[in-house]
Amino acid sequence: MDSRTYNPRTVEEVFRDFKGRRAGLIKALTTDVEDFYNQCDPEKENLCLYGFPSEQWEVNLPAEEVPPELPEPVLGINFARDGMQEKDWLSLVAVHSDAWLLAIAFYFGARFGFDKADRKRLFNMINELPTIFEVVTGAAKKQVKEKSSVSNHSGSKSKSSSKQRAPESQSRQSKPLQPKDEDEELDDQDDDEHGETLCGACGEHYGTDEFWICCDICEKWFHGKCVKITPARAEHIKQYKCPSCSNKRARP
Repeated sequence: MDSRTYNPRTVEEVFRDFKGRRAGLIKALTTDVEDFYNQCDPEKENLCLYGFPSEQWEVNLPAEEVPPELPEPVLGINFARDGMQEKDWLSLVAVHSDAWLLAIAFYFGARFGFDKADRKRLFNMINELPTIFEVVTGAAKKQVKEKSSVSNHSGSKSKSSSKQRAPESQSRQSKPLQPKDEDEELDDQDDDEHGETLCGACGEHYGTDEFWICCDICEKWFHGKCVKITPARAEHIKQYKCPSCSNKRARP
């Protein structure tokens, strides 16, 4: 298997490895689902679903060596195929695939001596992406729509505002906009909508690999690094006010 000889040694390399494997697994469970389903014949031996850094996937037997060089995916996914509804089976495989991806990433982290800060940074980067389970069940698409519904009242972000429902626009959260993975079948409108948005602090464009937060008062978007807000901190902010709006409120 092409993943056995590649050992990423930095946080960025491990994250690239994670994204590649994740993209391959998502293909198996979405665009290539018919092929994947057919390969998981319950009459065959224990089968595993592998994702590779090259964004490819493979259904195969577990590694012969014990213990294997890398953590193994869950065994026997094919045995459950005909015993449950297809969507439930795919969701089950997705959950186990998420667990395997984390196991691989933190295996590399432990093997190459990542310290506490590096492990935290790696997990935060991983956590910015929807899980495979969320993609397969459609929850990821719903989350991105809800988080982008803030665009209703702002200039360049109002392209798709007519498509947003009123209740969604009232439930806006000042949490990070989920970066879009090219292999997920998310609405293209999200990239179009935010691609033209400029950071209210530095004036630079939105990037899909950057943490991004919106002010609940002036509705301007900011890079998290520009306003010193981390993804972890944003999760605990009910109403975010940018530095400018905070200063205005403080004046007599």
